[in-house]
Amino acid sequence: MPALTRRQLLTAAAIAPFIGTLPRAFARSAPAPRILVLVELNGGNDGLNTVIPYADAHYAAARPTLAIARDRVLQLDERLGLHPALAPLMPLWQAKNLGVALGVGYKPTNRSHFRSIEIWNSASTAEETLQDGWLHRVLTETGIDGTAQSAIEDPAFDAQGIVLGGPEGPLAGSALAPVVMRDPRQLGQAVRLLDGQETPTGNPALAHILTTRARMHGAALDVARRLKEAPPITTTFPKSALGRQFELAADLIAAGVPASFFKLQHSGYDTHAQQAPRHAALLGDLAEALVTFRQAMIEVGAWDRVLVVTYAEFGRRAAENASGGSDHGTAAPHFLLGGRLGGGFYGEQPRLDDLEGGDLTPRLDFRRLYAAVAQGWLGLPPAPGSLGRHAPLPLFG
Repeated sequence: MPALTRRQLLTAAAIAPFIGTLPRAFARSAPAPRILVLVELNGGNDGLNTVIPYADAHYAAARPTLAIARDRVLQLDERLGLHPALAPLMPLWQAKNLGVALGVGYKPTNRSHFRSIEIWNSASTAEETLQDGWLHRVLTETGIDGTAQSAIEDPAFDAQGIVLGGPEGPLAGSALAPVVMRDPRQLGQAVRLLDGQETPTGNPALAHILTTRARMHGAALDVARRLKEAPPITTTFPKSALGRQFELAADLIAAGVPASFFKLQHSGYDTHAQQAPRHAALLGDLAEALVTFRQAMIEVGAWDRVLVVTYAEFGRRAAENASGGSDHGTAAPHFLLGGRLGGGFYGEQPRLDDLEGGDLTPRLDFRRLYAAVAQGWLGLPPAPGSLGRHAPLPLFG
């Protein structure tokens, strides 16, 4: 058998770490009936220019150049409307497939990108630091009497996660064995490089890589087989980075790859300067990717078992800054999309005449949103202790 070249070994070494867990992640054959897609709006989205309080005179006063003119706002009701770049979402709103959680945040807010996203990812309090993601925590929660409430073996969904953008975040933890997968074709590439090769002697590191090939081989072949056998999706996705992530998620779901959790990332929301054109482009990209993903899920008959939720480390301050942008703030709205949603608004819009040091007052603790997902979507016990016993939002009726 031929020996591996240096380039082949380096390629295999780069790919092996994220597929070492695949035999566990893709061991189950039945497709997941419930799927959660989390989309991180990395950098902190400007909520006031996303879901706009167009009827509030304080909005235009706080943003003399950034405010969206009232006649351009896509009105959702008599108070609030969407940025015009989000026009593709309007049919989803009318079909009650779109929900908007208002004033989402936590107190006291931390304005550090790194610390605040840690809090959102783990569902910790502002005073504690936790390593595991909130999904890992709720899926492995044990009651105060020691009775296990783990949902890992629940046949209603496959408790495994796939990361298509950014770090693991909410999926971090051994329970989900999250798999970082930028491109499933890499799996086959790794197997082809490692398959049938002699194990080199005298190099334990390379030997270890090669000894994983048996486990990797079956998982990679399973993914490749599913993708090959699945009918092609005819929906055309945007060519942006986010569009490609959603397209890959759609392909994996259509192929029946058994994972219930997907994590995506849309970057660029830290809009400190010249925000208007940048933010419009970001929101337009987000809207197009979301509606295209919905169309693809309808095409493959999966929309009723998919829930998409956006999140970010924080919103932006109420007043614009001197650079035509907005600085780190607190509360912001977030979107929920799904075929089983009731749609509409959840929570309460923060008041612009009742700011706290120039910041919006959070009206909806983000852990209530997580609790709604855990209970209403994943079917876990009410008010998980790992989410601070926060009452869930009524997302599903």
